[in-house]
Amino acid sequence: MISRHLVLQTDFGLQDGAVSSMRGVAYGVADNIVVSDLTHGITPFNIFEGSFRLFQTFRYWQAGTVFVSVVDPGVGSNRLSIIAKTTTGHYIVTPDNGTLSHLLTNGLIESARVIDETTQRLPGSEKSATFHGRDIYAFNGAKLASGQTQFEDYHQSVSVDDLVRLPITPGRYQETQYGQPQLVGNIDITDVNFGSLWSNIPISELEKLNLAYGDTLRVQITHHDHVLFDEVLPYVHTFTDVNPGEPLIYIDSVYTVAFGVHTGSFEQTYHVGAGQNWAVVLTKEAQ
Repeated sequence: MISRHLVLQTDFGLQDGAVSSMRGVAYGVADNIVVSDLTHGITPFNIFEGSFRLFQTFRYWQAGTVFVSVVDPGVGSNRLSIIAKTTTGHYIVTPDNGTLSHLLTNGLIESARVIDETTQRLPGSEKSATFHGRDIYAFNGAKLASGQTQFEDYHQSVSVDDLVRLPITPGRYQETQYGQPQLVGNIDITDVNFGSLWSNIPISELEKLNLAYGDTLRVQITHHDHVLFDEVLPYVHTFTDVNPGEPLIYIDSVYTVAFGVHTGSFEQTYHVGAGQNWAVVLTKEAQ
């Protein structure tokens, strides 16, 4: 299925001509595609963040959409350039450096093919080794989105099990040795404009606690195993269920457990953050 949609994600920012160059290459390949942006504000070199943003977004685009994701601190090295096909029929053109980690952890990558960086690239770009976003990924993404090439035209397969995967521990329900119900997980990402923290604990695990709105949980947030936040917070439906400036637990837009402050920033107020080394434990204490 061809959707003719090409969606770009990078850590390039919009201060220079990098993204415009990628768009120009894409439209040079095919002027009947639609090039859109996921984001170009990924923190520089933060592959984990890029992985999360793909997972957050891809399902809202129609099957056949091609994503180009370039967060590539190893550009020009021996890491592979690949096209991955999701179980939902989307395609992702990206370096094999962990960008697919959240999709892999959730069983959403069906197969992958290798791009030949020597031959399958923008003609005339052969002497450049540091802008694969333009020369390889936007170029091949546009060919795929327009139907000029098919996924099967990339003949070298790579096993899904061999793709680079960053360590991600799925959020889950458990009980302490004293029988207290707990949720444990990581803080995956910050809701960047508002400072809320989004965990990887899915709503299905939260539901095992049998909570009602207004119930409280002890929340402990750690960074490299150092506890930086330890308070009892209410579980609520939305921000206005607490007073301005008060913290809360809620379900975010990707249906995981999150922590916010009504008209404030949880991240800034409590000096906590998100990423691979941030963890959280929620404990339902005896009433």
